[in-house]
Amino acid sequence: MRVSLRLDSACVRAFHLMLLQRLTALDNVTVSVDAKPADGGIPGNAEALFQLETAIHGLSRTGLAKRMPLSALAAYKTTPPAPADLVLDLCGDVALEGTRVWRVTYGGASGEAALLALILDGQTPVARIEEGDIAIAAGRLGTEYGGIALASFQDMLARTATLIVAAMTGAAKGSALPVLPEPLQGNALPAMPSAAKLGVRGAKALARRIVQKIYHLCYNAPHWKVGWRETGGRDLFDLRAHPASGWQVLPDDGSRFYADPFPILYKGQVTLFVEDYIHRLGKAIISAVPFGPSGPLGQPVPVLDLPYHLSYPFVFERDGEVWMVPESCANGTVDLYRATAFPGGWVKEATLLSGVIASDATLVEHGGRWWIFATVRDGGGAFSDALHIWSAPDFRGPWTPLPNNPVLVDIASARPAGRMVERGGQLLRPVQDCRKSYGAALGIARVTHLDLNGMEQVVETILTPGALWNGRKLHTLNEAGGLEFIDGSAISPRWKQRGRALT
Repeated sequence: MRVSLRLDSACVRAFHLMLLQRLTALDNVTVSVDAKPADGGIPGNAEALFQLETAIHGLSRTGLAKRMPLSALAAYKTTPPAPADLVLDLCGDVALEGTRVWRVTYGGASGEAALLALILDGQTPVARIEEGDIAIAAGRLGTEYGGIALASFQDMLARTATLIVAAMTGAAKGSALPVLPEPLQGNALPAMPSAAKLGVRGAKALARRIVQKIYHLCYNAPHWKVGWRETGGRDLFDLRAHPASGWQVLPDDGSRFYADPFPILYKGQVTLFVEDYIHRLGKAIISAVPFGPSGPLGQPVPVLDLPYHLSYPFVFERDGEVWMVPESCANGTVDLYRATAFPGGWVKEATLLSGVIASDATLVEHGGRWWIFATVRDGGGAFSDALHIWSAPDFRGPWTPLPNNPVLVDIASARPAGRMVERGGQLLRPVQDCRKSYGAALGIARVTHLDLNGMEQVVETILTPGALWNGRKLHTLNEAGGLEFIDGSAISPRWKQRGRALT
């Protein structure tokens, strides 16, 4: 297939080169470039905002938004030997008779200015690849850096490339994004802010950064907390709301936080496994604590400590033994461990996946097969918006990726948030809703279709923090033995920690 990439010659970015490299690597695809001036580029004052954010946040100067000379496109033909079979239109100005044209839009408009305008307006951009009136692929783009325009812009450019490649390989499944139980705000495409408003935004960004620096001098941040309760036979999958009784909190000493709670009922005892993050080390280990009806029976104690960061200790029982798949994306692997002296004595049994930055790998047995759900940082971008699935005849493997990965690009419902449960013959998935920020809300999605060709889901409920669960975060849900656990944010003053250390 002969593919022509239409881009603005006045604004060549590293993103375009990355996209060209990925397209060129596809089988039976030859790529040429149609580069000439176009409307829809971002104004110079927005580029000035990017430069300011790079300075105040210490961002890389070699990201996908980096401006490149036009000569960087020299390796790609500008006059192909034959007409293109397909034009990928990033500018929205291609109109050809008899040639297929795929137009990339953000909120219904073409051009990177449309994407940036949505980001600056605080919206969740919906990207689409459209052929006429037909959507070939669609995704809700996300970032873990809300409030930083440049970082958000670069994350969403990366995921735009994911969508384009998925469409090219036939993996994309049209415009089917999960319908959310609450309407998206600000559906209309906003205008690009004026130079004066961008200047004010830059000043506010600088002020916020100063406040953040002061805050981090006074408080440990981020600092998560684990909540727990007795279900009384009705969990959140039944309630679809916080219980009227609220939640009790697993205490910490302020020098560390606990997150990603995974309980397991084993030999009549509920044991809770958590991410145990030590602030002074800047990394986490896995710790465990037994639980009774009245709460924890002691403090969490370390059970798995590796040279790299660990989190999301997905534990399960099978064949009379307890297994764990902790998140180890810092190592680029998804590994399987077995307990030889429960709750400790973990030995590595297998590497299930390698060479992949996979977040919150969640296993489930369904339909006679095993499945791994995880979000993958494909070509950079966010960690939370591209859901990939693998399947295997046994939880030990061998694991095979689904041919249409990513099965979903959606910052509101892609990333796993705990074990899946079966109700009424269907799977319910806890999912992270990261539209406002990473881990800001917890969704419950019903999986309506899952097989070797893909997955479909409907998000039925979104739970947020509030009076019954204070803080700004809520991103994990698990239950075992009549005890249910969630997690969220907390405040941890550094002076209290120092005071405890002196006494």
